[in-house]
Amino acid sequence: MSTMASSRSTALQAGATYSILFAISSVHMLNDTMQAAVAALFPILEKSLNLTFSQIGLVAFALNMTSSVMQPMVGYYSDKRPSPWMLPIGMALSLIGMVGLAMAPSFWLVILAVVFIGFGSAIFHPEGSRVVYFAAGGKRGLAQSIYQVGGNAGSSLAPLMTIFIFVPLGQPGAIWGTLLAAAAIIILLWVVPWYRKQLAQHGKPVKRAPKTDAKGVSRERSIIIFALVLLLFIVFARSWYFSGIATFYQFFLENKYGLSMRAAQIPIFLFMAAGVLGTFFGGVLADRFGRKNMILFSIGGAVPFALLLPHLPLAMVYPVIFVLGFILLSGFSVSVVYAQELLPGNVGMASGLITGLAFGMGAIGGLVIGKAADLWGIVEVMNDASLLPLIGLLAFFLPKDRREDVI
Repeated sequence: MSTMASSRSTALQAGATYSILFAISSVHMLNDTMQAAVAALFPILEKSLNLTFSQIGLVAFALNMTSSVMQPMVGYYSDKRPSPWMLPIGMALSLIGMVGLAMAPSFWLVILAVVFIGFGSAIFHPEGSRVVYFAAGGKRGLAQSIYQVGGNAGSSLAPLMTIFIFVPLGQPGAIWGTLLAAAAIIILLWVVPWYRKQLAQHGKPVKRAPKTDAKGVSRERSIIIFALVLLLFIVFARSWYFSGIATFYQFFLENKYGLSMRAAQIPIFLFMAAGVLGTFFGGVLADRFGRKNMILFSIGGAVPFALLLPHLPLAMVYPVIFVLGFILLSGFSVSVVYAQELLPGNVGMASGLITGLAFGMGAIGGLVIGKAADLWGIVEVMNDASLLPLIGLLAFFLPKDRREDVI
């Protein structure tokens, strides 16, 4: 058994397969661009369907909960039965959701459409993370960053879609999202045979054999559970704050500074675009300086900028929100790799917990922030939301990195 595990490890660490990494990253970008189209529509839907902030928060909640809560379950299933064809099936569901979003005449049909988009994303992410795991070689931080950069790049397009697609075309402009889904399916039809071959040669990731007695194994399990719960709390706080910026900060800008709908998208784009850069460099630096150190830097370093942001003159908003996005998202992919190394035999479930369940909890944040904004005003609520990154300082208590050769 140890010989088999060693051969798998050697094969998978021989070198990163960059063509596959960039292919699956591009699909991740297309997938998250479709999700971003929902957020890009918020200013349009607020006016065309007369939505309240609470209803906008509920749309974001429906999208994120379906795309997030399903991920650990899909990941758990695919850890036992990896299914390459789930990748294009997920994209097909998102395609149906984009058609529905373009045509939905009411709030509840918008909810139904985003549920389809969410389900498609939930199916894609765990299997996509497994593809990355196989293609990473020994460069897991870099590989996960390449993958996550695609997703964050797609998310960063939301403000641009608002400006160039949805303001001139309105809600029917979402039909262009079907082209994104079709492109993703075509790319995946090329990735699936490679993925199936990897599964045939190396099988699914194997669990480490316990190296200690029963008491030691129990202690090991306790450490892993503690680390996972703490990591979920940290990602939860980051997701609440990220949801507040991505969904509601544009309304804060319109209210406090008197910006137009178009002008309010610029700081959001800067935040998202900086996050793409932070995601990439965070993964690279984590391979050098450690996962825990990078997670701590990403959340602790963001605290002063988050606290300053609601109180700045408009001219200072642009550089500060760019730096904030870079630092905050530099720990994004690192959190996934840290969780995978805690659960080396459950790559899909570990990925689903971080990119799925934790972001699902973050979706609750969007719902809470929207309701609070209706009650107390968007300016007051965004001031309070700036305190959320402080929760991330719990990263000080994370156990040290657990880099294992056996996967």
